[in-house]
Order: sequence, then C-alpha cells, then structure tokens
Amino acid sequence: MALKNLQKERLKKLGNIKRLGINPYPSKSNRKHIIKIARKMMGKKVTVAGRIRSLRPHGKITFANIEDASGEIQLLFRQGSLQGEKYDFLPNLDLGDFIEVSGEVIKTQTDEITVEVSDLTILTKSLRPLPSAWYGLKDIEERYRRRYVDMIMNPSTKDVLRKRSLITQAVRDFLINEKGYVEVESPVLQPIYGGTRARPFKTHHNTLDQTFYLRISNELYLKKLIVGGFEKVFEIGHTFRNEGMDRNHNPEFTMLETMEAYADYLDNMNLIEEMFEYVAKKVFKTTKIRFKNVMINYKRPWVRVSLTELFKKHTGVHFHEIDSLEKAVSLAKKLRIEIKDYMTDGEILLEIFEKKCTDQLIQPTFVYDYPADFYPLAKRKADNPKLVESFDIYVAGMEMGTNYSEQNDPQELRAAWIEEKEKAKKGNLEAQKMDKDFLEALEYGMPPTSGIGPGLDRWVMVMTDSPSISDVIPFPMLRPEKKNKK
Repeated sequence: MALKNLQKERLKKLGNIKRLGINPYPSKSNRKHIIKIARKMMGKKVTVAGRIRSLRPHGKITFANIEDASGEIQLLFRQGSLQGEKYDFLPNLDLGDFIEVSGEVIKTQTDEITVEVSDLTILTKSLRPLPSAWYGLKDIEERYRRRYVDMIMNPSTKDVLRKRSLITQAVRDFLINEKGYVEVESPVLQPIYGGTRARPFKTHHNTLDQTFYLRISNELYLKKLIVGGFEKVFEIGHTFRNEGMDRNHNPEFTMLETMEAYADYLDNMNLIEEMFEYVAKKVFKTTKIRFKNVMINYKRPWVRVSLTELFKKHTGVHFHEIDSLEKAVSLAKKLRIEIKDYMTDGEILLEIFEKKCTDQLIQPTFVYDYPADFYPLAKRKADNPKLVESFDIYVAGMEMGTNYSEQNDPQELRAAWIEEKEKAKKGNLEAQKMDKDFLEALEYGMPPTSGIGPGLDRWVMVMTDSPSISDVIPFPMLRPEKKNKK
C-alpha cells in the first residue's frame, strides 16, 4: 500500500478514536514502572508505557511488543480481560503508536516475560508508518536527515549517543574531581573572532547595529580568566567554523578547551593521556577499544615523536634543510601537494606533513614542535625560535586536537598578529585577527599558561567505532534536500 494510503488509514483510525470520546494525545501518562524494572516484577501488577513495535492479533487474543528507553516487553491482550470494551479498541492501534498498559507480569508457555493487560490507554496516535526496512541504510544522508526515524529503527544509533554522553561526563568528572578545574562558559557571539585560524559565521545584532561572529574558538576568553586570577578552567561547548563537511568535519562541533596557569605543553601531554585513559576505563572498562578493526590502546604512556623526525621518515627530507620559501614550494611540487600563494615556508611544510606523514599514526600519538608560522598564539621554543612549544594528538590517522604553551608576551603576540594581517592581504581568508582587548589583558600580566583543545566529536568517533563524525552528532549539518519536482 502506498504511503499516502497508509496515512489515510491512520487518519481514519484517528477519527474513530475521537468519535469514541477518547483523547488520542493526552498531556500525561500514569506510568509507574520502566520496562527494565517491570521485567523483574514477576507475578506483580505493573503500569508501563512505550511505543508499539509489533502487533500480532490471533482472534480473541492479541500479542504486542512495546519499547521504552530501558527495553522492550511483550503484551498479552485477552478478550474479556480488558476493562470495558477495550479489546474492541485494538484495531485502532498501529505500529509506532504510544500506549500505556496495566497488568500482571507473567511468563507465557514459551517462557516469554509478558504483561497480561487489564487496562489500556492510548498516549499518542502515530500518523506515519514506520519503515519495514530502513531505506536510509542505502542512502546514508537520509539517515542523518530523518535522524528521529534512524533512532527508532537502529538501536546502535541511540547507543552511540548514550556513550557520547558518558564520555563527556567522564571528561568533566576527571577535570573537576581529579584535577580541580573550574567549568566556565564564554561567549558564543563574539565581536572579534579569534583563538585559531578559520573562517567564521557572521551575524548582526539589531539593537547594537553591530556585526558579531559565532566563535571559532573560546581560547582567548579562557586566557582572560587566567589573567583574572583563575588557575585551572575548562569549557565544553559548541564551536562554529565556516568550512566544508566530510567524514571528519562538521561546521558546528563540540570542543573541550582548558587553560592551566604555571603549566607548559609537556604538562598537558600528561594531562591528555591521563584523561583519556581515565575515560576509557570509566566508560568502557578497558583501555583497549576497537576502531575499524584495529585495537586502539589508550593506556599510558602514549607515543611521543617530533614533527621533524616524522617528516624525515615519510618524505626523505630533513625538515630544517627547507629553509626558504623557494625550497618549500619546490618540495611541495615534487610531492604533488597543492599549496596556496599566501603560504609561508613553514605553512607549506606543515601542509606536506599533514598530507604525507600522519596516516600511519594509529595508536595515540603526540607529535610535537610545530613551525611557528602557523601558531601565532603559541610560545616559541627558546632553543629554536622557528618552532613553537606545541603538539597535536593523532589517533587512527586523525588529528584530534592542537595544544601548546600559550604566548603571554603581548609585544610578541602583537608582532605575530601583524604578520597575520599581511597574510590576510595576500588572500589567506583564515588568517587570525588582531584582538586589541586581549592584548590589553595580557599587558596586565598572564602567568606561564598552557591549554588543550581536543574536538570531542572525533574522540567519540574513535571510541565508539563510528565511521563518520555525523554518526556521533545527533543532528549533523546537511546539504539542502533535493525535492522531486514530480
């Protein structure tokens, strides 16, 4: 039967229910037990509620199954056992409807735990039929677009989202209870976007007649809190970057950002590996978690390797031998790496590194000491000012977060931002903006500080064996749906 006819049939049943004087959409349920608990109450009367997942009429008896967030249970309706004439009401029910039932928990002859129903109340009449086989499996974008159907039809989707919640909570527990951090909130609407390199989403405040930007990072605000006297702060919140979408990217994503006074990037390597070992143990009860048929081990210590060492291993060229823009451009052409006209030699080398040297970093790995050209907010290494005290985390070949010792010299940072302005003039749309208010904050003094910035969506990906970032975001961003003109 065509979808339109099925919907007409359900609307007809809705009309029947209303003519019987029954409200098909009451505002409250009198549920007393979740199904998981009811299944353990053999011989006792329970009142449960849930979505109908199956209906199997057999003359004077009807079997059904309902499901709530805790589980599923079978129902047995007998003609004569239901109060009033409610057995005759059953033909008005469909798969997907929500009902509330009361009755005794029994076992059938096949040993199936069952509620023998004595009373029935409809809670919600469903007007669209559930698909018999979820067509979105063939069209993955359809699954994301109709996520509510995906969750109904695929228990694994809900399981991933539950684990996401547990992972996020474990991160909070670790930082607050184990390490003494204070959780804070910073503005999402910012007059100047900063904290990293990215293109922002732009909006307008009518009352102030002022342009604002959805934050691309909350880093600068957390540093202002350090200036103000906090020593350990963190925020878990949404960040927005006006970029493309793929397996590893969604324009709106969740970041964990921390700042700790009197710490450097080496301290934060310890913090990261300790935190995710803690998360693995707390949520999964093991440090070994499978991702794409590879067992990832989050047990400390993780691999630590310099960018220059990896660069030499995978390109055959020593990083420091490329000491001019011309040499960097030549190497990029040789390796068939696409570059932009505005790139510096350090930025070109970093692009080569990301394209040629990271795919094989499967186990949790810290890659440290990056070129200074790309990180104006990081502190330069005392023994080699061309590099900064920084590290990226890699798991399963994916970059999982950038972290560094924070630049707290306002004059050095001003000079770095002036260089960024020149890059913007040359066409770099992601160059950082100068934030004079933040420079003023630094002039009051910020102690040595370091922070971490892992993207939580990617961590959930690898810890739940999910192939795409869209699998771990309840409602990922999608291209506009193409409408069939017919």
